[in-house]
Amino acid sequence: MANSLRQPIEEAASRLLGNTRHTVLESSTWLAELAGEGTVVNLKLENQQVSGSFKARGAFNKMSMVVSECPSCRPVLASTGNHALACSWAAGRLNVNCDVHVPQTVSEAKLLALQHETNLTVCLSGTDCIDAESAARRAAKENGQPYVSPYNDIDVVCGQGTIGKEILEDMPNVDVILVSVGGGGLIAGISAYVKEVKPSVKVIGCQPAASQVMAQSIAVGEIREFPQSDTLSDGTAGGIEEGSVTFGLCKRHVDEWIMVSEETIAKSVRFMVEYHQQIVEGAAGVALGAFIDQPQRFAGQNVAIVICGGRIGIDVLRKILA
Repeated sequence: MANSLRQPIEEAASRLLGNTRHTVLESSTWLAELAGEGTVVNLKLENQQVSGSFKARGAFNKMSMVVSECPSCRPVLASTGNHALACSWAAGRLNVNCDVHVPQTVSEAKLLALQHETNLTVCLSGTDCIDAESAARRAAKENGQPYVSPYNDIDVVCGQGTIGKEILEDMPNVDVILVSVGGGGLIAGISAYVKEVKPSVKVIGCQPAASQVMAQSIAVGEIREFPQSDTLSDGTAGGIEEGSVTFGLCKRHVDEWIMVSEETIAKSVRFMVEYHQQIVEGAAGVALGAFIDQPQRFAGQNVAIVICGGRIGIDVLRKILA
């Protein structure tokens, strides 16, 4: 994994052109004022991405490569929701069908959305993303289907890395990028690209305090299982697949880690509705919450915060806003 990902990420950007959106970097004077004079804060609004999250990038990059090699293949995947919705969207663009394994803990909003997708067959498998991934890989092996990982695939990572490319194009003076982390596909791609093109940029991984497996694994030098509890950030919850390509990339390129409380995640989701008129999911509240918790830490810097997705259940949102 020591090879440069700059070229494959730029090739991914070419595949995505005309398919996914080059999402806006929206200025937040509210957040900048929290940190003080000289601070600039921009929000990368991937909640406005096709399929509702950044996952469309990696899904389309990988699925287009699979279909070009085997037009008649039926991909199989595992997801807590957003990856499956992204793959369904990509499959529709590419005129193929796919099978998706999701954990029984998937949010109701995401499950309902999946069940409405005509080119998806949904299978409930296990209680977390690791169980679902294992079931999907097993099915792929038994049936000879290509497997599309939500994060443990370099082509998926390169698709997500196009966000880093867009941030540098739209905000060339960026000093810090805050990214929510689950399996690490998003931050692995962003950091790999950014660190090669502009090494001075600090890339900070943000995880819920209730589920911080990547940060804890990096701290001990290997992927391990750690105790977790329920979190509003269901999109980043769960463990990391053994041997994941994201681990080495995160270890090499991510500068710091910030853990965010459930209270702050909820506060961040509410902030986006109140001050930016944007509906975002709990995972997006993690990166935002890392800033809101410690704004003085970023004083005088040019900060980009990746708002990774916008799929949140109505009941969950109602409770947060109340």
